[in-house]
Amino acid sequence: MNLSHADFSQSTPRRTPVIDRRTFLLTLAAAAAARPALVRAGRGVGFGALQPDPQRILDLPQGFHYSIVSQTGDAMDDGLVVPGQPDGMAAFPGKHGNTVLVRNHEISSASSQPGPFGSGAALLPRVDTTNIYDRGKGATPGPGGTTTVTWNSSEQRTVKQHMSLIGTEVNCAGGQTPWGSWLSCEECFEDAGRTFEYGRVVTRERRHGYVFEVSASADRALPPQPLKDMGRFEHEAAAVDINTGIVYLSEDRHRSLLYRYVPQVPGRLAAGGKLQALVISGRPSFDTRNWGWRPDLLPGDQLPISWVDLPDADSARNDLRFRGFDLGAARFARGEGLCFANGELVLTCTIGGSERLGQVFAVRPGRVGAQGEQEGELRLVAESTVDSLLRNADNVTQSPWGDLVLCEDTAEHCGLVGLTANGKQYPLADNAYSPAELTGICFSPDGSEMFVNVQQRGLTLAIRGPWDLAAAPTGKS
Repeated sequence: MNLSHADFSQSTPRRTPVIDRRTFLLTLAAAAAARPALVRAGRGVGFGALQPDPQRILDLPQGFHYSIVSQTGDAMDDGLVVPGQPDGMAAFPGKHGNTVLVRNHEISSASSQPGPFGSGAALLPRVDTTNIYDRGKGATPGPGGTTTVTWNSSEQRTVKQHMSLIGTEVNCAGGQTPWGSWLSCEECFEDAGRTFEYGRVVTRERRHGYVFEVSASADRALPPQPLKDMGRFEHEAAAVDINTGIVYLSEDRHRSLLYRYVPQVPGRLAAGGKLQALVISGRPSFDTRNWGWRPDLLPGDQLPISWVDLPDADSARNDLRFRGFDLGAARFARGEGLCFANGELVLTCTIGGSERLGQVFAVRPGRVGAQGEQEGELRLVAESTVDSLLRNADNVTQSPWGDLVLCEDTAEHCGLVGLTANGKQYPLADNAYSPAELTGICFSPDGSEMFVNVQQRGLTLAIRGPWDLAAAPTGKS
């Protein structure tokens, strides 16, 4: 099936609607054979043209609307204030039909963005010191971490907000676990000590660059425990394979690896495990970025994979990605979004591709049998160009109707783009009013609401509308 300019002429009036068909025809070909085709009740792909927002926050299709769940600076129930820079987020079922959001905050100790402790860390004495990972000698405590928000969908109001992870830094993305917790990832690599950063003195008491597990059901912050076996590096996202308990991890660096953490006991990550990196079988130290004078990978290419153990995962130097590459691991360009969809791991690489406008990969994990683990495969799903609707893909999730929803991270503007099993793209939301990235895309457990953050504006939104336009599956593709 071929797409022409006309396919998007009515649904994307404010954006260049041409699609590089070679890039996206092969996007989810394997998944298309495995899941039902979607028919959208007379509306074609997507939900229609985006409508200008009179509040100048977020453009949405006709019939959709948002409510503000939370905003930076709001007073919380624990006596602290909502930090800035909301990022990765997940939604969990709460009591009385409420939805519980666990939300990262991507702030460093040197940042000018507001943290949870107010001006001059005046609110820090309100926090039990055992629940703070890094107090920064009382002067520059880690201002990131996570907030937990209880949202009443029927009344469209916030019931409660509190810090649930305190004293960490640059909590960017992460991932939801099947056992009711959130993996919050620090996208930094900082040592203890006193430094001068961005015009201010910063004191740290502990090392940073770890993953922390946060219970979605806890009604207060608990003592933080870094999961050191999961590696010390500039973490981005995490995704758990529900069949094995293995956690996959991305890394937001120009020269990054795709990691996985194999726990000794599935579901008990703190009990220890081993960290590994993806290797292209028979092609050690392969570069997937396509930054050379000719591409090393084409959309649709499938490569067998294996995994290499990474010693000294809790590294004293920020060199894990280099040591892994020397051991044969494949290299990626700013690995960011991760999610599982139809048994495959979806990975976005924000600046991959010959035009550095992003790549989407799918990883089929190997299966473990009597003879040990069988090889899986890596497939280049898509590579964006200047003619693509989707550019610089970042956070990704699978929607209740089966499509992928991807956040863009571009210098021009940031939107939400849907991607069908047949490779068609459509706009779902657009931030045309501020240089603010959209982050933390996720859906309520019942699928009735989509949540997203407008990061630099410090907003968390709940979006409702006629999601049933994504009609029930009617056949096989």
